[in-house]
Amino acid sequence: MNTDYKKSLQDIATSVKILSMDAVQKANSGHPGLPMGCAEFGALLYGHVLHHYPKNPKWLNRDRFILSAGHGSMFLYSLLHLSGFDLSMEEIKNFRQLHSKTPGHPEYHMTPGVEATTGPLGQGVGNAIGQALGLKMLAANFNKPGDEIFNAKVFCLAGDGCLMEGVSGEASSFAGHLNLDNFILIHDANLITLDGDLKDSSSEDVKLRYKAYGFDVYDFDGYDFEQMNSIFDTIRAKQHRPVYIHMKTIIGHGSPNKSNSHKAHGSPLGPEEIDLVKKALHVPQEPFYVVPGVYDFFKAKLQKQEKEEEKWQKSFRDWAKKYPDLFEKFQEMRAQKVSESVIHGLEALKIASPMATRSSSNAVINYLADFLPFLIGGSADLSGSDMTYIKKFPSLTPNHFEGRNIKYGIREFGMASMAAGLSEAGLFRPFIGTFLTFSDYMRNAIRLAALSDIPVIYQFTHDSIFLGEDGPTHQSVEQVASLRTIPKLHVIRPCDSNEIKQAWLFALTAKQPTALILSRQNLPELSHTHKPLAQGLGKGAYVIHDVAGKCDFTLIATGSEVSLAMDVAKHLATHNKKARVVSMPCMDLFDKQEMAYQASVLRPHEGKRVSIEAGTSFGWHKYVGDHGITIAIDRFGESAPAPELAKLFGFTAPQIVEKLLRA
Repeated sequence: MNTDYKKSLQDIATSVKILSMDAVQKANSGHPGLPMGCAEFGALLYGHVLHHYPKNPKWLNRDRFILSAGHGSMFLYSLLHLSGFDLSMEEIKNFRQLHSKTPGHPEYHMTPGVEATTGPLGQGVGNAIGQALGLKMLAANFNKPGDEIFNAKVFCLAGDGCLMEGVSGEASSFAGHLNLDNFILIHDANLITLDGDLKDSSSEDVKLRYKAYGFDVYDFDGYDFEQMNSIFDTIRAKQHRPVYIHMKTIIGHGSPNKSNSHKAHGSPLGPEEIDLVKKALHVPQEPFYVVPGVYDFFKAKLQKQEKEEEKWQKSFRDWAKKYPDLFEKFQEMRAQKVSESVIHGLEALKIASPMATRSSSNAVINYLADFLPFLIGGSADLSGSDMTYIKKFPSLTPNHFEGRNIKYGIREFGMASMAAGLSEAGLFRPFIGTFLTFSDYMRNAIRLAALSDIPVIYQFTHDSIFLGEDGPTHQSVEQVASLRTIPKLHVIRPCDSNEIKQAWLFALTAKQPTALILSRQNLPELSHTHKPLAQGLGKGAYVIHDVAGKCDFTLIATGSEVSLAMDVAKHLATHNKKARVVSMPCMDLFDKQEMAYQASVLRPHEGKRVSIEAGTSFGWHKYVGDHGITIAIDRFGESAPAPELAKLFGFTAPQIVEKLLRA
């Protein structure tokens, strides 16, 4: 690396520091410390190391960079702007402002070049490992000897805080287990957290921890271009395992009074300090200054990157002609369409009754897997219980990525963050499973997937107190209501195999994530649920039992309680009371229907509305009204057989009828 080249990289680093300081100062909000501390590393990464093409940011075989320490977002925005992505200087100046492409923390789909939504610390590590896994799976599916069309790497920058969060450990452990030789984790080891020195809260040897995970471990100085470049060249030439790099940096590097201090972490430096930094850097005091020559450097690099991308596109076209069957599979995985013939076949699929909806779902999964190569399953060590296993295909194992089942181990949070990354890698529609109660471990990863419009499918089983003897630690009460509060997450609690089929058809075409809430206990197939998606579950709620004339009650139920509601209606009829039954598998889909349809389902001015769900009453008053009745469980469960629990909590038909007749 000659002197002129190193000067160009230093000019890039200087520009990153200036843009970051000034943007944070103008917004009067943000984190200048990381961008300043890692600017030299960023200059080398975007100026020399990454194989990508900013004019085609979704090129499938691009190297990816994920900033797990998303609070340092101006580091990423500055580099995206300078290196030629579609991110203007005006957007840099609008940092953290309404509707800008430079929000406080990077958001997937919002800003070209941002590969994952990050900020909640540690999750970016999981996203990055999921993307690395996805690239290995693409290679296993499509690479042939002499025709290696997928060989990109994933780089992730994580801070001390990221590596203290447990989710990064879960995901890193899994990366080591799978021997992901395309993943590089760079640890910004500045030894400062928001509250002060790292030593106040942590004294572990992170390098030894990553050696134990099965990573190759390196050290470098974040300001030594030669050393950093030499190690990256070594990794590029002969990486055999995931890599951890301990990068020594100084937070707020270049700030005379605030560097190497938590004062540089999460607050603007202040005008006087910025003036001192610019004076030390020997640059003008003008705001948002870019060192002359930096744009020209990246303009010349873009020409080389364009040729590299064009060369790959030609190789891809040649590969497609040479392997037409594989190319057809590639197109199917990219389109992720469900054909009419597959839909008709699913509707005709025979599923025994009664059957637990977790088992009905497994039957659907195994039918769909034969026709949808993009469907990838996984579980947190519960595939035989949450019923996510695809029987005709093997599991992934270290160095073998041809399978369709992923054994994530007992790593629920890590699993959810990695599944989002797997979806972001392209061509896959992942579904993952565990018990509903453990969704609490995963909640923030589910939230980020919803925020990012990542269509992961979550199969949550053992959905209520009716799992029985395992007791209140495993019996879900509040989880369904909690998940329903996450915007853009479709929470679906099907009542039988017919609604399971509809739920899967919906989830496979949704642009946001879907949570399927499924029973352990057997449930009967109901005659009036056999409907096309658009007329049944796609409406969110629909009438499955109606009465002539005015009704006394409208019973609204979900999941395992829909068949119970049908029994209640029959019992009420013996008391000369008319009861309609509504299945409401998905509240948010129902809320999107026209008011006239909602009124036709709920009949708000006729009789009493009653909700029946074996969970908290939270959220149901919206549908039953001020004078309605909620049959619910607003306390934790008990350890006992399910029939005894039903009696204890008033979830038998005679008990509910008695309560309604007294109302």
